[in-house]
Formats: sequence, structure tokens, C-alpha cells
Amino acid sequence: MDVLIVILFSYLSGSIPFGLILTKIFGDQDIRNIGSGNIGATNVLRTGNKFLAALTLVLDILKGYIPVIIAQQYFPGLIQLSCVLAFLGHVFPVWLKFKGGKGVATYLGILLALSIQLGLLFMFTWLAVSLIFKYSSLSSMFSSLTVFIVTLIKDTALQSIDSNTYIEEEIKLILFIFFILIMFTHRKNISNLKNKTEHKIKI
Repeated sequence: MDVLIVILFSYLSGSIPFGLILTKIFGDQDIRNIGSGNIGATNVLRTGNKFLAALTLVLDILKGYIPVIIAQQYFPGLIQLSCVLAFLGHVFPVWLKFKGGKGVATYLGILLALSIQLGLLFMFTWLAVSLIFKYSSLSSMFSSLTVFIVTLIKDTALQSIDSNTYIEEEIKLILFIFFILIMFTHRKNISNLKNKTEHKIKI
């Protein structure tokens, strides 16, 4: 029963398409018909409404953060399941015929729930790469790889900083899985980067 509960609340939380909801209510637009057609904050920014983009970002982070925090509190043995299902809910939402976003903001929320340090590392890396190269997709992929590698080789250091950090083998495995998933959700972006047709961030 616990497994079913975690699957349901994690997936349903992750599957809420905030980008689509906000742009329809406040922008009278369907985000799926704009830019890349993605329901995430980066594509919402392409509508020209920075406030809606920021709000989408925050809400997408929270829908990854909240279910994992709940799992930590009430279902500590099922934290990894909660992490994966929240992410998959965003990428494959049942409400949108399983066509969702790339999951980066939701992944950040999951990271922040697991470890503030890992979440800050991701944000710092994402900002640094985006300022240099101006590509959101490249920033996301490089940041997820950085988090995994740092955790892989620096787990002892991170543990000394925060004794509550979920390091050890299980966190290494889940971060590796997320890196693979993020590479998968960005497969079209990888092709665009190779062909030099990827859109740069415009703020």
C-alpha cells in the first residue's frame, strides 16, 4: 500500500502542467503552440512574460520538492521511488497524453529536497554555463552531469558538510539515472546543438 501511495502522490504532483495552466489563464495562450512547444519555464519565457516564466519555474521546482520531502518524512524507504515518479510525472503527464516538459526544474526541486548543497551546486553550474554559452539545454545537461560527478568523487566531503545528506550508493545511483533521463529529454536539443540550430536564452 505504501508503494502505491508514493507512486500516486509523487507522479500526480510532478504531472501538474503549471506552464500550460498559467499561460492559458493569464496569457490566453497555449504554450504548446509557442517556441519549442515545451511546457517548462524556458519556453514560457518565450511568450515574453517573465513573471509567468518565473512563477512556472518556482512551481515546477516545488512539484519535485514537496513529494520527496513527504516521502522522507513518512516513507523513508521509498525516497528513490518518489524522486523518479515526480520527475516522470513532469516528463510524461497523463493529462497531456504523456507529452510534458524536460524535467529540469522538477529535478532541481528533487535535488533541493535531497540536499541543499547539491541543489545549490546545480544552480551555480547552470548559471555559469548559461552565462557563457547562452544555451539552457547545454546548461541543464552539464549541470546534471556535474552534480553526479561531484557526488561520485566528493561524497565524503559533502557528508562532512551536511550529515543529513542522502549520499552513499543509493544517491549516486539515483543521480546517475537522472543524468540519463535528462540527456534523454534533451535528445532533440543535442541534435540542434550539433546542427547549430539551438535557440539561445533571451532575457
